[in-house]
Amino acid sequence: MQKNGKSLPGIIIAGLRGGSGKTVISLGITAAWKEKGFKVSPFKKGPDYIDAGWLSKAAGRPCHNLDTFLCPPAIVKQSYIEHSKNCDICVVEGNRGLYDGIDTNGSTSTAELAKLLGLPVLLVLDCTKATRTMAALVLGCMRFDPDIRIIGAILNRVAGKRHEQKVRVNIEKYCQIPVFGAVPKLDAEDFPERHMGLITSEEHSFSDKAIQAALQIVNDNIDLKRLYDVLIPQEPSFDSIRLEAQGLFEEQYSRLERVTIGVIRDSAFQFYYPDNIDALRKLGAKIVFISPLKEASIPDVDAIYMGGGFPETHAPELARNKGFRDNLKRISEKGLPIYAECGGLIFLGQSIRLEDQIYPMSGVFPIQFGLCKTPQGHGYTKVEVVHENPFFKPGEILKGHEFRYSSILTIDYADDEMAFRMERGKGIIDKKDGFFKQNTFGTYTHLHALGTPSWAPSLVGKALAYKVSKS
Repeated sequence: MQKNGKSLPGIIIAGLRGGSGKTVISLGITAAWKEKGFKVSPFKKGPDYIDAGWLSKAAGRPCHNLDTFLCPPAIVKQSYIEHSKNCDICVVEGNRGLYDGIDTNGSTSTAELAKLLGLPVLLVLDCTKATRTMAALVLGCMRFDPDIRIIGAILNRVAGKRHEQKVRVNIEKYCQIPVFGAVPKLDAEDFPERHMGLITSEEHSFSDKAIQAALQIVNDNIDLKRLYDVLIPQEPSFDSIRLEAQGLFEEQYSRLERVTIGVIRDSAFQFYYPDNIDALRKLGAKIVFISPLKEASIPDVDAIYMGGGFPETHAPELARNKGFRDNLKRISEKGLPIYAECGGLIFLGQSIRLEDQIYPMSGVFPIQFGLCKTPQGHGYTKVEVVHENPFFKPGEILKGHEFRYSSILTIDYADDEMAFRMERGKGIIDKKDGFFKQNTFGTYTHLHALGTPSWAPSLVGKALAYKVSKS
């Protein structure tokens, strides 16, 4: 593959709605190009952790999130550039429908990201029980915003050759774009779903087999060479992007003294933006991964970062590891800085109730959690820091997102122990979030380090202060 040093071919894979099958197609294309020897840089539009985890597995390298709600556009551009270095092609999976955003202008939509990065769009179409109407939908997308370059389509969930031919002929006749392939309905066992998408690749015991299944589907049904050849003349120039965003990515952080931060990561806790871990490392932090499912105690660290995940699916194992739970509570009481998000917040609580069974957690926070069948918090958040706390300054406005099925059964707190007032989103209780005691902080709001530049220096700074206090 030839590269001129100024540009890199890339594509955004989008759908007409969520659940159209774009994730499986994105996985298959990413894995297929990787199999052909290309270095594929994967990205996920939006705050989603699960799809990003699968794309990372398919590409064999970290998948970074691109989100213009969480991060300024210039930072999103620069992130795309930085994480595409030394790669041959970029695959960006969109989210929801192509034009769906948080407002009527579609300001945070996949379409706006395509324009921001100058990338062409490949539409994945769920053709279930439809033929000629698919051409009308595609044509509407093309005319809705003429600045969006839709270069072709992939038909998904087709019912056979006759069905495929009807849809293909209509799209190519009325829309004047190629159909690069048609994919039959996949067997559900290849990609079982949970909550609002795929289950995590870490929890899928046959994740390698699932990736291979997606790869085979793409190789058998999509003309990858033709798709790649269409991308080459339309590759985006990075020169203007570099000039506009130069320095913003690197200058957010200033290097501090080396500290050790323990990151709680295993199949129960795996929702981390790679940029968050990178931000801590850029400040000099040594990262040590810790598993409460496998380890009896916590090693000597200067702070702990606990991400989200699905601790409820591992509640019996977490409850059985009493040594780890007690260790976590003990070092929290000694003032070790601990920052926890969503699933990490649950693990800091007293217990989680699943049906008629109650499983003890670490007991750091006086909260009893339950689990519901519908989301209790879902979408972007915007919070104002209203109380003094270990990690953020009062008056800061932070943007994040929340996605949880857990509920608060009981909680004992004082108002000034909640750092955040929710301007958007639900939070822990009564539009409040950011519960803290001493240096332990738990929140349902997930933050992105590039969109909240104070987060990483704050955590590293608290780690350094704790390290100094021990010496």
